[in-house]
Amino acid sequence: MPAPKNHLKAALGAGQMQRGLWMNMCSEVSAEIAGKAGFDWCLLDHEHGPYDPQLMRRQLIALEGTPAQAVARVPSNEAWILKQVLDLGVQSVLVPMVDTAEEAEAVVRACLYPPAGIRGMGVTSTRAADFGGYSDYPATANAQICVMVQAESARALENLEAICATDGVDCVFIGPADLAADMGYTHDLGNKVVMDAIDDAITRIVASGKAAGIITLDPEKQSHYAKLGVTFLGMNVETSVYADGVRAIAKRSL
Repeated sequence: MPAPKNHLKAALGAGQMQRGLWMNMCSEVSAEIAGKAGFDWCLLDHEHGPYDPQLMRRQLIALEGTPAQAVARVPSNEAWILKQVLDLGVQSVLVPMVDTAEEAEAVVRACLYPPAGIRGMGVTSTRAADFGGYSDYPATANAQICVMVQAESARALENLEAICATDGVDCVFIGPADLAADMGYTHDLGNKVVMDAIDDAITRIVASGKAAGIITLDPEKQSHYAKLGVTFLGMNVETSVYADGVRAIAKRSL
């Protein structure tokens, strides 16, 4: 049997809007709830959430029974981390702080089996290959891996065309908060200078033929970015949804 088809990768390649929820509570319960809510994808954030492969495994199992595709954000661009995440069965990864084409190429190589990359061959012992059940996994896995890199610094924007031109990169994701901070607007994330830079970056990513991604909780900005061509769109963060909900309940007067 071949590797399972990555429907998120196929949809992004076809230019179809894919909406999702950012998840950093590392909970299989919230993953199952979100997966059944109607999102196209759920992102398991193990950069700002704790990096714990066992927690990620439980989240992946919870999402398997839902229509939502799993995406994992790793803590850093390290080949051994990407190998562990992919061996757990993740097919779509988001890697933070990618500033150059060389760094983007390193991400791609870490995600692919030789000769295209350097991913280690642990096929019979990995959940990704159904513990040997997917006999054709090594020959078919590379085509189903969706590689997304985050451009979230002024340096990354300077190198954006080269990052987008990197073979094997499927999506370039703008990290708005880190970009604003790197540009000197830590306490003014919505500054027009930052917003204009984001719009320009999205336009350049779309022009390159790669999928563009971003997250914003603002419905007006969501519509704006969709019109610019963003197809990997984060709609909210689960901790924000939970915090807003419980605070609203706590404030109710009797």
